[in-house]
Amino acid sequence: MPQSRVDVRGLQAPIRERYLAEPESPPIVITVRSAGGDLGDPLHCAVAPDAASDVVWRSGAHAAVGGSGDVPCSADLLLGALVACQETTLRMVAANAGIELEELEVTAEGDWDPRGTLAMGKEFPVGLTGVRCHTRVVVRGDARGERAERFLQSAERFCVVLNTLRDGVPVRSTFDLQPAPGDPASGI
Repeated sequence: MPQSRVDVRGLQAPIRERYLAEPESPPIVITVRSAGGDLGDPLHCAVAPDAASDVVWRSGAHAAVGGSGDVPCSADLLLGALVACQETTLRMVAANAGIELEELEVTAEGDWDPRGTLAMGKEFPVGLTGVRCHTRVVVRGDARGERAERFLQSAERFCVVLNTLRDGVPVRSTFDLQPAPGDPASGI
């Protein structure tokens, strides 16, 4: 992998300066929403991030709960977010530190018992019960791996998704139930 062609430090300098000058400005809200689709198909959906208006991610039910396996399931997207965040963070930290990467591979695995999703009993949890993320990196000119070890520790500290999963955050879910137009209860 060639040395970074992007001056990350230079790109971040004015952002850092703005945050120092306006300390109340940094917190932002990241939004992803449903992107429409065939409501008659219970096995598939599409979601889109507000930050990239031309991007739509297709997802669907895992084959272990009746899906067709033709698109990633939501757990794939979650693990993919971890891999993407870890790799991007590693690349940015390497670029900032002037570290030349020879190889970089990030893998995430999640443990899941589909019986919970299938409502086969309260003893089966709904959701992933464990996540493992493995990063393999080769740094040019670091035969003993000392520089790579310091680099990985630094990058691990700044991975947003990794730290969110590790530390947990409050999650609130609300539902807004509305009658369909034309239903007698709707009054429309």
